[in-house]
Amino acid sequence: MDDRRIAILGEIPRMRRYARALLRDQDAADDLVQDSLERALSRMGNWRSGENPRRWLFTIMHNLFVDQFRKTRRRNESAMLPIENSEVLAQPAVQFGHAVNGDVLEALQTISADRRAALILVAVEGFSYAEAAELLAIPAGTVMSRVSRGREDLRAILDDGHRRRAIKVVEP
Repeated sequence: MDDRRIAILGEIPRMRRYARALLRDQDAADDLVQDSLERALSRMGNWRSGENPRRWLFTIMHNLFVDQFRKTRRRNESAMLPIENSEVLAQPAVQFGHAVNGDVLEALQTISADRRAALILVAVEGFSYAEAAELLAIPAGTVMSRVSRGREDLRAILDDGHRRRAIKVVEP
């Protein structure tokens, strides 16, 4: 197997993590990763030697995600997949940390897809603002803005949820 294919195989776990964060549904995420890998393997000639395969693969995957998002919007279908199908929520939280992670994942799904993608690329996947900007085909300042606003949105959603749980209802 050539070095390029080995490098691509090494990126699959990161691609799956990013796809699951975007879609929140394991089956849809796996389909997105598979479509991305299929496109990447069919267009190996577009990959420049010495270039990081991760950036190239994530660009392909992000473009496919945006295309799918636009198609569902055009059809007037919901772009968010039902949370009930998620394996993340299929098991009850055993520890407080699991509940907090679930809250963060749920809150992440409520912010706009543009902010969510930028936030995941920078905060989770570790891309620089410049790399994320190149990957998303937008200016670096726009990425910074989306990440900042995405963080603000998450903070507001999580603070509101925490306040709601802290209020105790007393029955008469």
